[in-house]
Amino acid sequence: MTLSPSPIPQRSERQMVFTSSQAARYLGVSLATVRRWTDAGHIECYRTPGGQRRFSRAQLDSFIASMQRTGASSEVSAGVQQHGSQVA
Repeated sequence: MTLSPSPIPQRSERQMVFTSSQAARYLGVSLATVRRWTDAGHIECYRTPGGQRRFSRAQLDSFIASMQRTGASSEVSAGVQQHGSQVA
């Protein structure tokens, strides 16, 4: 019996994982703001065994969509508008 190699799944952009700093840049806000929003439960993340925050692109995009739907504060709106111009 021969085994054919299974194709290696390609990582789509939707599966990317961001550090806190990368998430801040993606959202167009400061690192402190991302930490504050995470601690307050506004942005979902998971933590590595070392306690570092990690964000999926889907989690960040979901946060952006929720802010656009609910009419976010000026700080969030500015970040979302900047984010929209950065994504290709």
